Amino acid sequence: MGVLVFLLVVVAILAVLALAMAVKIVKQYENGVLFRFGRLVGTRSPGLRIIIPFVDVLHRVSLRIVTMPIQSQGIITRDNVSVDVSAVAYFRVVDAVKSVIAVENVHAAINQIAQTTLRKVVGQHTLDETLSETDRINLDIREILDVATVEWGVEVTLVELKDIQLPDSMKRAMARQAEAEREKRAKIINAEGESLAAAALGDASDTMMAHPLALQLRNLQSLVEIGVDKNTTVVFPAPLMSTIGELGSFLARETAAASSPAPPAELLAKTIPGPTSNGIPETV
Repeated sequence: MGVLVFLLVVVAILAVLALAMAVKIVKQYENGVLFRFGRLVGTRSPGLRIIIPFVDVLHRVSLRIVTMPIQSQGIITRDNVSVDVSAVAYFRVVDAVKSVIAVENVHAAINQIAQTTLRKVVGQHTLDETLSETDRINLDIREILDVATVEWGVEVTLVELKDIQLPDSMKRAMARQAEAEREKRAKIINAEGESLAAAALGDASDTMMAHPLALQLRNLQSLVEIGVDKNTTVVFPAPLMSTIGELGSFLARETAAASSPAPPAELLAKTIPGPTSNGIPETV
């Protein structure tokens, strides 16, 4: 009787264990792939599923989007600049059967192919293109990964370059380039301002030449501006060009007078006044 009870207890325990092994739960975001004696039977949708213990094997595959960081890669760009580029990839399983049968470890496979693709695509671009055209590089990497992973039942939804590390020497060179670019723009703006100022001064001079009183009014305005500061020195502006012209005319007259010959003595004698009877000088 005792042996019978013991056997019943053992059978009950084995039945509980078998039932526990036979009952499987597939979550809503998963899909089950069932193998029976090593051969594919099919897939199992989410819910409570019963399998045959020691005969069936159920692989649960997550269908959620997986975020996979791509570790930093030392890459030489097309213009021979060494950079370290890291990225992040987003993918999800669209065919649970292929993801189990076609590749042993889908996560490790995608990580490795993402690293090599990142190195290949970035190496085909120059440094300036890598820094400015990240959207196009992301799209190229995604397209290449989609072609490779479609046989694994995986869809790459997004690839983004996360960080680009430049050598210190390249950072200094880019800083000097940016500084030179700012100086160039400053000089161009200054030259354009000088050109506009010169044009405005030309228009003002034409107006003053047509209206002489405008220059006098401007001189008075300058005196008013000087008087605001309560200066003890008062400056009277004068037309510079007319003053120089008058000075030149004076020097020309003086030079002509100095270079003319002296009058003869007879002419001087004729002009000497002599006495007359009525006291009025007479010229001989």
